[in-house]
Amino acid sequence: MGMETTIPAIDPMPLPAPFWLFKLLLVLTFILHIVVMNFMFGGGLIAAFTALFRKKNENNHRLFKDITPKIPSLLAATVTLGIAPLLFVQVLYGQFFYTSSILIAWPWFLVLVLLTLAYYGFYIVSFKEDKTSRGIGWVMLISVFLVFLVGFFYSSNFTLMNAPGSWSAKYFQDPSGWNLNWSEATLIPRFLHFLVGSIAVGSFLIIATGLFRWKKEQEYARFLITRGGKWFMYATMVQFVVGIWFLISLPREMMLQFMGGNMFATISLLIGIAGGLAAIFIMSNGIRNEDPRKPVMLAMGITGIVVIFMAIIRDILRTAYLSPYFKAGELATKTQLDVLILFLVLFVIGILVWALMIKRYFFTPSAKTAE
Repeated sequence: MGMETTIPAIDPMPLPAPFWLFKLLLVLTFILHIVVMNFMFGGGLIAAFTALFRKKNENNHRLFKDITPKIPSLLAATVTLGIAPLLFVQVLYGQFFYTSSILIAWPWFLVLVLLTLAYYGFYIVSFKEDKTSRGIGWVMLISVFLVFLVGFFYSSNFTLMNAPGSWSAKYFQDPSGWNLNWSEATLIPRFLHFLVGSIAVGSFLIIATGLFRWKKEQEYARFLITRGGKWFMYATMVQFVVGIWFLISLPREMMLQFMGGNMFATISLLIGIAGGLAAIFIMSNGIRNEDPRKPVMLAMGITGIVVIFMAIIRDILRTAYLSPYFKAGELATKTQLDVLILFLVLFVIGILVWALMIKRYFFTPSAKTAE
């Protein structure tokens, strides 16, 4: 079976905006989605670990009590913000994404089931009055594990999407819809790269809670900032190891993109490495200061820049994988200027409103979730 019969034809419906704009929006909305997802997964994992494996004391109990009510809303935000990048992927790479989704049909269907069960678990923990029992900690950990499975299914789908050359063999070998792309060398390191990164960035939920409480409860705020800072440093150190594994697991031609073959990709990788090292150093010194707020916020800002470049690297890698099968110039474009302007205006307003809601709902000490 030839490649031309394996990959479905491009959707003849023209794009309502230029290709580059859709690419920009895809990367931008993915960054928004991944940051909130990291807060939800990383924050939830740290809270569950604290409840189950840390010494029982007032600070650990308060950490669990303060963080867990935020997780259900963060899961809702993760799903909502994940819709946009998923739609942009479908618009630009629909023939690849739909095919890979069919090949892993059953795990892809299970995403909704797992998210629903995780949602219930998070709400059980959130509404439970007594948060001191180990049982409630296990409910939290199980819910986080369900989200872990969802992330693995996503990694399986998107690595399979990037490998059209393997579709026919995988389908005829097993047409059941359970192809999780285990044979892909980059699957595990790619998934772990997201997983460990989510713990590093998720620690910022702990830190941010401490920052917003600094003026009223300095001792407890310092505990939160220190605890979150240590999680960030350790996770980022592990991330370097996983990142090297991910890099060397890439096909040679893809790996060389980041070794000078593609200057923008190489510079993006160097910025990510330098930024990660700088953030660890600044965070390490910051949490030992009498007032850690400024250095900690600087480390968080640098990490934000790293996240942006990691998202760009992800897009560069997808483009490289699909370049033999996909040319942007083949997509017809018919710009709908009035609709485009309206969309961009509403998009910017929505981001501003969303940021304000996040600040008031999650980090205002008087908010119900922080009581």
